[in-house]
Amino acid sequence: MSAFWKSQNDSLTPHREDAEASTARAAQTPLTQTAKISQHDHHTPPDGDRLLTTTEAADVLRLSNRTLERYRVTGGGPRYIKLGPGKRARVVYRQADLETWLNDGVFGSTAEYG
Repeated sequence: MSAFWKSQNDSLTPHREDAEASTARAAQTPLTQTAKISQHDHHTPPDGDRLLTTTEAADVLRLSNRTLERYRVTGGGPRYIKLGPGKRARVVYRQADLETWLNDGVFGSTAEYG
């Protein structure tokens, strides 16, 4: 564990002196370096970039996993991403792609369907 952090009641809290030193160092760091660090320091992507498994996507869409698998073969389903090569590649869906697919299926009457 870094000297920057100390354990207190099972939670991590920064040492005040080290936090102040860190703030002073950050003020001297060029903005371009700070931007690069902050881009890679995130663990939570923006909402639309969140990746969902097939099961999670099926839950969101209220479809079965099998239906999403069939859509991947026959087309007509939401866009997906294959992570890795071959048949064993993991399939994930961007949350934004699910929302787009849902919005594309919104109609006011059967006359609009086309």
